[in-house]
Parts: sequence; structure tokens; C-alpha cells
Amino acid sequence: IVILLAACGGDAFKPDLSDTPTSGNLNIVSDESFEPLMNAQAETFMALYPNAKINVVYKTETEAFNDLMNDSVKVIIAGKDLSAEQQNYFKEHRVMARSNKIAIDALALIVNKENPDSLLTLSQFSQIITGSIARWNTLNPKNNNDSIAVVFDRSGSGNFRYLKEKFLHQQPLPPYCYALNSNKEVIEYVQNKRNAIGVIGVSWISDSNDTTALSFLNQVKVVALKNDTSVEFTDYYKPYQAYIALKQYPLTRDVFLINRQSRNGLGTGFASFVACDHGQRLVRLKGLLPATMPVRIVRTGN
Repeated sequence: IVILLAACGGDAFKPDLSDTPTSGNLNIVSDESFEPLMNAQAETFMALYPNAKINVVYKTETEAFNDLMNDSVKVIIAGKDLSAEQQNYFKEHRVMARSNKIAIDALALIVNKENPDSLLTLSQFSQIITGSIARWNTLNPKNNNDSIAVVFDRSGSGNFRYLKEKFLHQQPLPPYCYALNSNKEVIEYVQNKRNAIGVIGVSWISDSNDTTALSFLNQVKVVALKNDTSVEFTDYYKPYQAYIALKQYPLTRDVFLINRQSRNGLGTGFASFVACDHGQRLVRLKGLLPATMPVRIVRTGN
């Protein structure tokens, strides 16, 4: 066996043990919806640990899980946890895949600046997604906009999966729902189309210190949603952190960092960073609700 290994290049069979929790190279695949958050996490981690190189690649949620399952990548960021089937697969192959909830995210709905309707009930949005309401004047006779166009980032993304699971229940999308290529393209489309309503991750428009996020907010209006169980006329909420924490905003989901690195390497170190104080502060800065940091809500006025 020794002779065969030497002849074939035995070093090729050794696992890569060159990284530590704070040094080495790590490739991560993240759903594109979380790009503003994960860029900040990777840049801050590398600033604190100069010997670490974090390369984040943005794909659809489906592609991220495929890469994780076939061992093309050790760490992914997604808007859902491992399924029971995926957990069983890892157990059968004796792989310890650890899943950490790192944030609570919200799907933000955006409309054109000139659209007079920026208040929707959850049932109204559900009827739009399922095809029951196809025109803005059905919601409001004074709205002169044409037929509704719903846009989201990509087929296979976490945003698309969320819409299907929550509203469609195996039904097909109506013909006026379109997939683009990114959350940024959704914002640009809504900016230029008066009849459009876009679905994006909330971190794209929430960081008040990010000039890109502020410019996006200047281009569109964020829709306030009302739960159907609410009886108060004023109970419309935008995807702000307080309303996510109080569960008053209805379109929320958990965000997970899933790590299949079986030893204490850079993947484990980065996962610990995101789940601890520095990483959770960045979660809060980007408009998501931290998963492990206590939240203080201050009520001002009525």
C-alpha cells in the first residue's frame, strides 16, 4: 500500500489541514438576498484576522444547497435550515453538518415612487401572488396604474421558495410574475415601472450608513403590510427591526449558516464570529434581527 501511495502521489490523499479558525482560505456560498450582510461579515472578519481570506460567492438557495451536499463548499448561508432528508444524508455519510441560526430576515415589498398604493393587507398580497388580483384599480379605483407586475430575484432563490411555500401551495405563478437576476435588478425594475411590485431581502434597503442602500430607498417606496388578524385600521407595518421582533410584520424567515467542516478550521471560526457579538452587531446594522443578541425596543410617542 505504501508503494502504491508513493507511486500515485500519496500527498494527494491527505486532507487539507492548512487552515485554522482565524487563518487560511474559505469559500462560502450565500443566497444573493443576503449579499449586503455577508459582504460586511466577510470584510470585518478579514480586517480582524489578516491571515484569513473569506471568498463569498452569491448563487440561488437551490445552488447553495447543491454545492453543500456534493462537498463543493463547506459553508453556506440560506433562508432555511437543512431538511430531514438532507440531515439523514449527512448522517449516512458520517458528516457532521452544523446549522446555526444567525438572524431573522424579512422580505420587503417595494413599489414605484409614483404608485399611490403602498399599504397592503397580507390577504391582498396573497391574491396578487396567486392571480386573483391582477390590476391595481381592483385594489384602489383611484389608482391609474395598469396591470400589476410582480418581480423577484431568481427562480431557485430563497425569496422565490418563500413565496411558493407561503402563498402558492403547488400552484403555478400567474403570468405577470417575473424572475430577474438579482435583488438589485428588482429595485431598478421597480424604479422604472409604475405598475411593478418587487420582492427583495430587507438588508438591501436597511443600512442607514450604506450609501447604496440609501440611494435605493430614494428610488422606491417600501410597502407597509397588515396581518389579516389585526382589526385596527392603523396596523400597517414596514419591515423594521422592531416590527420583526414583535412579529407584527408578517413576511419573516430565519437565516442559517450551515457548516459541514468536520474539524476546528476557518469555517468553524467564521461561524463563531457571525454568531457572536461582532457578527450580531453587523446583523443589526444591516436591518435584520439578530438571532443571539438581546434586542431593546424603545417606544416613542403614541
